[in-house]
Amino acid sequence: MSQWKVYEYAKCSTCKKALDYLDRKKIKYSKLPIADQPPTETELREMLGYLGGNIKKLFNTSGIQYRELGMSEKLKTLSEAEALRLLSKNGKLVKRPFLLGDGKGTVGFKEDEWARLLK
Repeated sequence: MSQWKVYEYAKCSTCKKALDYLDRKKIKYSKLPIADQPPTETELREMLGYLGGNIKKLFNTSGIQYRELGMSEKLKTLSEAEALRLLSKNGKLVKRPFLLGDGKGTVGFKEDEWARLLK
Protein backbone atom coordinates (compact mmCIF):
# COMPACT_ATOMS: atom_id res chain seq x y z
CA MET A 1 0.00 0.00 0.00
CA SER A 2 1.41 3.36 -1.00
CA GLN A 3 1.79 6.44 1.10
CA TRP A 4 0.09 9.51 -0.32
CA LYS A 5 1.35 13.05 0.26
CA VAL A 6 -1.22 15.78 0.68
CA TYR A 7 -0.01 19.35 0.63
CA GLU A 8 -2.71 21.37 2.31
CA TYR A 9 -3.52 24.67 4.00
CA ALA A 10 -5.19 24.37 7.42
CA LYS A 11 -7.65 27.24 6.79
CA CYS A 12 -8.74 25.88 3.40
CA SER A 13 -12.23 24.34 3.50
CA THR A 14 -11.56 22.29 0.36
CA CYS A 15 -8.44 20.82 1.98
CA LYS A 16 -10.47 19.93 5.07
CA LYS A 17 -13.01 18.11 2.88
CA ALA A 18 -10.22 16.23 1.11
CA LEU A 19 -8.57 15.13 4.38
CA ASP A 20 -11.94 14.11 5.77
CA TYR A 21 -12.51 12.03 2.63
CA LEU A 22 -9.13 10.28 3.06
CA ASP A 23 -9.87 9.62 6.74
CA ARG A 24 -13.33 8.18 5.96
CA LYS A 25 -11.81 5.88 3.32
CA LYS A 26 -9.00 4.91 5.75
CA ILE A 27 -6.36 5.90 3.21
CA LYS A 28 -2.90 6.48 4.70
CA TYR A 29 -1.36 9.85 3.91
CA SER A 30 1.14 12.35 5.18
CA LYS A 31 -0.08 15.92 5.54
CA LEU A 32 2.29 18.73 4.62
CA PRO A 33 1.67 22.46 5.21
CA ILE A 34 1.77 23.89 1.67
CA ALA A 35 2.47 27.49 2.77
CA ASP A 36 5.48 26.52 4.92
CA GLN A 37 6.72 23.59 2.89
CA PRO A 38 5.65 23.90 -0.78
CA PRO A 39 6.03 20.98 -3.20
CA THR A 40 9.52 20.68 -4.67
CA GLU A 41 10.27 21.53 -8.29
CA THR A 42 10.54 17.77 -8.92
CA GLU A 43 7.10 17.14 -7.40
CA LEU A 44 5.62 20.07 -9.32
CA ARG A 45 7.11 18.75 -12.58
CA GLU A 46 5.67 15.30 -11.83
CA MET A 47 2.24 16.83 -11.14
CA LEU A 48 2.46 18.85 -14.32
CA GLY A 49 2.68 15.55 -16.20
CA TYR A 50 -0.51 14.31 -14.50
CA LEU A 51 -2.23 17.57 -15.48
CA GLY A 52 -1.43 17.16 -19.17
CA GLY A 53 1.30 19.81 -19.12
CA ASN A 54 -1.11 22.67 -18.34
CA ILE A 55 1.01 24.86 -16.04
CA LYS A 56 -1.95 27.11 -15.14
CA LYS A 57 -3.63 24.14 -13.40
CA LEU A 58 -0.80 24.15 -10.84
CA PHE A 59 -1.69 27.69 -9.76
CA ASN A 60 -4.23 28.71 -7.12
CA THR A 61 -5.88 31.16 -9.52
CA SER A 62 -8.48 32.23 -6.95
CA GLY A 63 -5.84 33.06 -4.33
CA ILE A 64 -5.00 36.54 -3.07
CA GLN A 65 -1.30 36.24 -3.96
CA TYR A 66 -2.13 35.15 -7.51
CA ARG A 67 -4.09 38.39 -7.97
CA GLU A 68 -1.65 40.60 -6.02
CA LEU A 69 1.31 39.37 -8.08
CA GLY A 70 -0.61 39.79 -11.36
CA MET A 71 0.04 36.14 -12.21
CA SER A 72 -2.55 35.85 -14.98
CA GLU A 73 -0.43 38.29 -17.03
CA LYS A 74 2.97 37.05 -15.80
CA LEU A 75 2.13 33.43 -16.65
CA LYS A 76 2.00 34.37 -20.33
CA THR A 77 5.72 35.19 -20.32
CA LEU A 78 7.16 32.81 -17.68
CA SER A 79 8.98 29.73 -18.89
CA GLU A 80 7.90 26.40 -17.43
CA ALA A 81 11.11 26.25 -15.37
CA GLU A 82 10.53 29.78 -14.00
CA ALA A 83 6.91 28.97 -13.11
CA LEU A 84 7.92 25.74 -11.32
CA ARG A 85 10.67 27.57 -9.41
CA LEU A 86 8.20 30.28 -8.34
CA LEU A 87 5.65 27.68 -7.17
CA SER A 88 8.30 25.72 -5.26
CA LYS A 89 9.15 28.87 -3.28
CA ASN A 90 5.61 30.15 -2.68
CA GLY A 91 3.12 27.50 -1.54
CA LYS A 92 0.24 29.95 -1.44
CA LEU A 93 0.42 30.13 -5.24
CA VAL A 94 0.00 26.35 -5.57
CA LYS A 95 -3.47 24.90 -6.20
CA ARG A 96 -4.54 22.88 -3.19
CA PRO A 97 -5.02 20.30 -1.98
CA PHE A 98 -2.06 18.86 -3.88
CA LEU A 99 -2.18 15.03 -3.82
CA LEU A 100 0.78 12.91 -4.93
CA GLY A 101 1.60 9.23 -4.60
CA ASP A 102 1.61 5.81 -6.24
CA GLY A 103 2.65 7.29 -9.59
CA LYS A 104 -0.48 9.47 -9.65
CA GLY A 105 -1.51 12.95 -8.64
CA THR A 106 -4.11 15.69 -8.82
CA VAL A 107 -4.82 19.16 -7.49
CA GLY A 108 -8.04 20.50 -6.02
CA PHE A 109 -10.67 18.20 -4.58
CA LYS A 110 -13.44 16.57 -6.57
CA GLU A 111 -14.64 13.49 -4.70
CA ASP A 112 -15.36 11.42 -7.83
CA GLU A 113 -11.93 12.22 -9.26
CA TRP A 114 -10.19 11.28 -6.00
CA ALA A 115 -12.24 8.06 -5.80
CA ARG A 116 -10.98 7.01 -9.27
CA LEU A 117 -7.40 8.01 -8.48
CA LEU A 118 -7.23 6.32 -5.08
CA LYS A 119 -8.71 2.91 -5.90
